[in-house]
Amino acid sequence: MTRRLRQYMLYHTTWIISKLDPLKYMMEPTALNGRMARWKVLLSEFDIVYVSQKAIKGSAIAEFLASRAIEDYEPLSFDFPNEELMYVATTEEYPWKLNFDGASNAVGNRIGAVLVSPNGDHYPFTCKLDFDCTNNMAEYKACIMGIRAAKERKIRTLEVYGDSALVIYQLKGEWKIRDPKLINYRKVVLELLEEFDNITFNYLPWDENQMANALATLASMIKANKKEDVRPIQMSISEVPAHCCNIEEEEKADYPWYQDILRYVRNREYPEQATENDKRTLKRLAYEYVLDGDILYKRRKDQVLLRCVDTVEARQILEEVHEGVCRTHADGFTMARQIMRFGYYWSTMEGDCISYAKKCQKCQIYGDKIHVPPSPLHIMTSPWPFSMWGMDVIGPISPKALNGYRFIFVVIDYFTKWVEAASYASVTKSAVSRFLKKEIICRYGMPERIISDNALNLNNSMIAEVCSQFKIKHHNSSPYRPKMNGAVKATNKNIKKIVGKMTETYRDWHEKLSFALFAYRTSVRTSTRETPFSLVYGMKAVLPIEVEIPSLRILSEIKLDKAE
Repeated sequence: MTRRLRQYMLYHTTWIISKLDPLKYMMEPTALNGRMARWKVLLSEFDIVYVSQKAIKGSAIAEFLASRAIEDYEPLSFDFPNEELMYVATTEEYPWKLNFDGASNAVGNRIGAVLVSPNGDHYPFTCKLDFDCTNNMAEYKACIMGIRAAKERKIRTLEVYGDSALVIYQLKGEWKIRDPKLINYRKVVLELLEEFDNITFNYLPWDENQMANALATLASMIKANKKEDVRPIQMSISEVPAHCCNIEEEEKADYPWYQDILRYVRNREYPEQATENDKRTLKRLAYEYVLDGDILYKRRKDQVLLRCVDTVEARQILEEVHEGVCRTHADGFTMARQIMRFGYYWSTMEGDCISYAKKCQKCQIYGDKIHVPPSPLHIMTSPWPFSMWGMDVIGPISPKALNGYRFIFVVIDYFTKWVEAASYASVTKSAVSRFLKKEIICRYGMPERIISDNALNLNNSMIAEVCSQFKIKHHNSSPYRPKMNGAVKATNKNIKKIVGKMTETYRDWHEKLSFALFAYRTSVRTSTRETPFSLVYGMKAVLPIEVEIPSLRILSEIKLDKAE
């Protein structure tokens, strides 16, 4: 198009109207190669502007058509003869399928048939014959039983499949009947065919007719003197052995997973019946472990020691990290990294974290619903901590809390990603002014600037007076440029997600807000690759699980207290 309209696009601004921005993902990346780079160079000489598609009103379309009416226009007839009809729909009819099989041998005479609906539902029929008959007679009898069952269900189109070539081709008229015993059976089948609009007979190999064959075998195995009703057979698929499905809670093993490593590090002993290859492997693994008293630690590549825990302790750590006080309901990979930062390790940690996160009910309920492709964040730089803050309001939240609160006022520092928040029944200008003085200025010092949107409760004379008093610059993010306040919007999304997963009665979210802030502050942010707590205080926060299962720093503090 640019080649054909080049003379116009060079001297005019071109507007691209679309629901999605086709040039956004082409022009924004700084490094491109291949075909995308060539397109970018070719399009760079034109003045192209992307405009999002607006809603088209019906009146605009009507006026456009009225202005371009043709001369030989004929008015449409809006008379509908069948006014009682709600709608007219065309449906494509799929045929039913019938599989039949019969056998006569020393075990007995039995027949079976299966009706398969267009939706895939199976309706089995089976019968035991108490009179002597040949194998071909049993096949005819099975076919008659299945066709009669289809007739009772008022089926008009049917495809019949059988593994007896003689019966199929005799019903199709391609083979002659030489056995006089089969003439009456064929006559009965032809009489039943008059009840159908369309019916076809097809030959099916024996290995593809297993269902009907199984029903016939089942009839021969049942010893019954009268009609027996058997409940429908339910078929299920088991993907794991039965002993795996029967495990409810793993008990504490006699020996932890690191028992062989612990024995070698402590006494230089190998397990019994260990081969030379096993000994070399154990010796190589033992170099990564350190023994301090009775506790075994794993040495990471950065020389940080991680406490080795057994199965029961690992389960307790998973519950605390995912659903405890510091819970963020993170995914499996994030949980594994959090646990290693807390100072714990076990061999199957990553797989256990992924499995635990997949089974969390609240993670499934409040999971992300992604409908658009991801776009890169535009990070706003801040010269030092607490120099630039962003403000925004979450709400109104429905249902409201037990104390009547419906809004959450959120403030984030752009440098450390530290978040302060409070819940209110209504975020008034006095509440915002009081929050800035008490929670921001008195705790973190004078900020250089504050960024907010154009809401009236964040832009008024009282806020201007506070900014003028403390020499704070107040900037507004444009509604047409939401990237300017994207950090606050992302924080609002995370806070709402964490609070939603913590709530128990849907109206106690105001009580969970402080715990949600603690969970957010102690989780690693993608932009800084550190936790806001460690950036503010210079150390990692002590979590409840570190007290229940003492980590290395807790054990070191206990030893210092004993030494004093």
